[in-house]
Amino acid sequence: MSVSIAAGSIVDTSVLFLRLFNSSIQIFESIKFNISQKIKLDFIDKRSNELIPSCLDDIISNVGTQCHHKSKKVFSEKKDSGNKEEEPEAVFNVLDEMLKGSLDRLKAMRENISWAHLGVTGCNLGADYSQHLAIIKALCLESKLGVALWLRNSMLQKFLVPDVLTHNYLVNGFCKSGDLETAKWIVIDMLCRGPSPNCATYNTLMVGYCASNNLDKALDLLSTMSTCAIRPNRVTCNILVHALCKKGLLGQATKLLGEILEDKPKSKTSNLITSTILMDGYFKNGDISSALAIWEEISQGHKTMDVVTYNVMIHGAGLSWQSRFTYRFVSEMYKKGLMPDVFTYNTLLRLLFKEKRTIEASYIFRVMSKMGVTPDIVSYRMLIQGLCINGDIDIATEYLHLMLEDSVIPDLYIWNALIDGYGRYGDVQQAFYIRDQMVAYGVLPNIFTYNALINAMTREGKFVEANNLKTEMIFNGVYPDVVTYNILIGAACRLGYVHIGLLLHDEMLRKGYHPDIITYTQLMKGYCLIGKVFNAENLFDKMLSSGLVIGHVPFLIIIKKQWKMGELDKAYENYQIWLERDK
Repeated sequence: MSVSIAAGSIVDTSVLFLRLFNSSIQIFESIKFNISQKIKLDFIDKRSNELIPSCLDDIISNVGTQCHHKSKKVFSEKKDSGNKEEEPEAVFNVLDEMLKGSLDRLKAMRENISWAHLGVTGCNLGADYSQHLAIIKALCLESKLGVALWLRNSMLQKFLVPDVLTHNYLVNGFCKSGDLETAKWIVIDMLCRGPSPNCATYNTLMVGYCASNNLDKALDLLSTMSTCAIRPNRVTCNILVHALCKKGLLGQATKLLGEILEDKPKSKTSNLITSTILMDGYFKNGDISSALAIWEEISQGHKTMDVVTYNVMIHGAGLSWQSRFTYRFVSEMYKKGLMPDVFTYNTLLRLLFKEKRTIEASYIFRVMSKMGVTPDIVSYRMLIQGLCINGDIDIATEYLHLMLEDSVIPDLYIWNALIDGYGRYGDVQQAFYIRDQMVAYGVLPNIFTYNALINAMTREGKFVEANNLKTEMIFNGVYPDVVTYNILIGAACRLGYVHIGLLLHDEMLRKGYHPDIITYTQLMKGYCLIGKVFNAENLFDKMLSSGLVIGHVPFLIIIKKQWKMGELDKAYENYQIWLERDK
C-alpha cells in the first residue's frame, strides 16, 4: 500500500513538474517573442533590421536548446541518483537560474547595441547622473548638439531631469549655431517639465535674438521674465541697452534701463559696463554732450575705470573732437596704471592715417610690439592701407613680408590695397606679382582685385589686355560689375574707340546691369573727344530727362566743348540749367 502511494505521488509530482516546465517554456517563448519584436521596432534603419533580429533569434534559440538539454540532464541525473523527493525543487531552481541569466544577457545586449547604434561611446544607461550631465555639457561645447539633446531626452524618459545649468548649456549651444527655434523650444519644455528657467537662461536666449537682429523677440522675453516672476539683472540690462544703442534708439535704452533697475534718473548709469555702452552709443550718434555727461558722472563717482571705458572715450574723441584729446586720455591711462591694448593702438593708427601723419603712425605701430601688445590683422590692415593711400607702397610691402615671416596670412583687403596701390602708381608688373603671391597663399581674388588690375592696365593704354582680363575673371567665376564696365568704357573712349564703348554699354544692358552717371559721362566725353558734339548733346539731353542725379562733371564737359566751338547760346543755356539744379 505504501509503495503504491509513493508511486502515485511520484507520478503526480512528475506530471506537475511537466506542466510547470511546459508553462515555463511557453512564458519563455512569449518573452523571447516580445523582446525580439521590441528590438525590431527600436531599430528602424535597414541594416539593423537585417542583422540584429537574426542574431537575437539565434541567441534565443540557442538559449532554449541549452535549457532543454540542461533540463534533460537534470532529469537523468536525478533519476540515476534515486532521490525522488529533491527532484522538482532542483529542476525549478535550475530553470529559474537559466531564465534569469538569459533575460539579463538579453537586456545587457540590447542596451549595448542601442548605444553602439547611436554612436555614443563610453556611455550607458546605467551611468551616474552626474556623468550624464558632464557628457551633455561636453557635447554642447563641441557643438554636437543633436547627440546632446538626444541624451537629455533619454534622461527624461528615465525620470532623470537635468539641472538648469545643463539646460543653459543646451540653450547657449543652439543660440550660437543660429537654431533659435530649438533653443526656444527647450526653454518652453523647461517650463512644462522642469527645471524652471532662471535669469541666465533668458539672458542666453536674449543674446541669441539680439545677434540675429531680432530685437522685438528679445524685448518680448523681458515681458516673459516678468510673467514668470524672474527679476532682470545687470546682464539683462546690458544686453538690451547694447542692442538698442546699436540701432540708435538711445532714448528707449535709457528709459528701459530706468524701468528695469527702478532707479532714479541720476543713478541710471551707476554700472560701469552700462555707462560705457551708453557713452559709446552717444558718441556714434553724434550726441557729444550726453556722452561727456556720462564720462563726468563716471569720473565723479570714484569708480575704477577700465581699459574699455578709456577706449570708448579715445574712439569717441577721434570721431567727434580734435585728435589731441586722444593723447590726453592715453596719458591718463598710463598714470592710472592701465596699459593700452590692441584696440587702443588701432584707434590711434586710424586717427593718424586720417590726418596723413604716416611717420607717426609707423612709430606707434613699432611701439606696440615693444610694449608687449601684438598687432592683430586689423592693425596690419590699417597700416598697409594707410601707407598705400599715401603712396608709400614699398614700405607697405615690407610690412607684408613681416606678416608672412610671422606666419600671419594677410586677408583679402591687405592684398587688394597693395595691388591697387601699385596699379595707381604705374607698377603693373609688381601688381600682378602681388596677385600671384596672394593666390599662392590660398587667398582667391575677388571683383575688387580684378577691377584694380584692369584699371592699372587701362592706365598704361593696354586696352586689349584689360579686356582679356575681363574674360579671365569670368573663367575664374568672378563676374564683372558696373565698375568693371565703366573702367573699360572710359578707357575705350579715351583712346577714341567710342564704338567699342557703345558695345560694352549694350553688353551691360544684356547682362542686366544698369548704367550709371559715370557710364554716360565717359561716353559723352568720348563723343566730344572725336568731335561728335551733336551725339554728345543728345546723350546729355537723355541724361537730363532720365532722372539720374547729375553732378557738375557732365555740365563742365558739354559747356566747355560748346564754348570752344563758339556756341555761346547753348553753353549759357546749359549753364542756367546747372544753376537751377544746384538750388
